Amino acid sequence: MPEMTVSVRWPDGSLQDCWSPSLVMHDHLAPGAFYTVADFAHRATTALAEAGERVRQRYGFACTSAAASAELVRRRAAVHRPDDLVEVVRMWPPLPAAAPTSPTTPERP
Repeated sequence: MPEMTVSVRWPDGSLQDCWSPSLVMHDHLAPGAFYTVADFAHRATTALAEAGERVRQRYGFACTSAAASAELVRRRAAVHRPDDLVEVVRMWPPLPAAAPTSPTTPERP
């Protein structure tokens, strides 16, 4: 299961890395995007819960590291106003680029 790190800049300018055991974070956040603190906290904790569930389904036990990351997000969010902005600075690794699609070429005679 590929793990990843999401780096965010909180409204006070501080940076935080959030670790996830799954690339599912890409389904909820985008690099370079800004979210309100409330929206970011919701998106990040939802994604981390999904990531933890994927670990449980695959290995049969909960991922305590995903739960710990979600708790850190909740704590940091609690000290900021809900409508302040959080920037997603980086998501690593990025999603693989989709292979370019080409039109179907006719068969050669």
